[in-house]
Amino acid sequence: MSSKTDTEVIIGGKVFTLSGYESEEYLQRVASYINNKLTEYSKVDSFRRQPMDTQGVLLQLNIADDFFKAKKQISILEEELQAKEKELYDLKHELISAQIKLESAETQSKNLQQELNDKEKKIVQLETELKKK
Repeated sequence: MSSKTDTEVIIGGKVFTLSGYESEEYLQRVASYINNKLTEYSKVDSFRRQPMDTQGVLLQLNIADDFFKAKKQISILEEELQAKEKELYDLKHELISAQIKLESAETQSKNLQQELNDKEKKIVQLETELKKK
């Protein structure tokens, strides 16, 4: 288990100490994400006119919305990945089947070629015997 990390971050101009088992860089990225959301919404007049507690709830709702959209996107990507893995699995089996058929056809071709060579030799032998008679 990794050690607990305490790091100071600035969110909305206030200093907070965040604690967790994640790295300091990760905790700073979380704080940066929150600051970016605060900056984004502070540019919207209708948001700024709301009471502070309402602003907080709206910000929380927006972050929750981002979370659920990201979670849905992950689910979609996982489904796509499973579909691609199944397709790859099927293609590998098709390739193996095709290779087996090719090897079989090559073996059959070699056998037929050998039979043809044997028959040609026999014909040459028979022609030679006929010429001798």
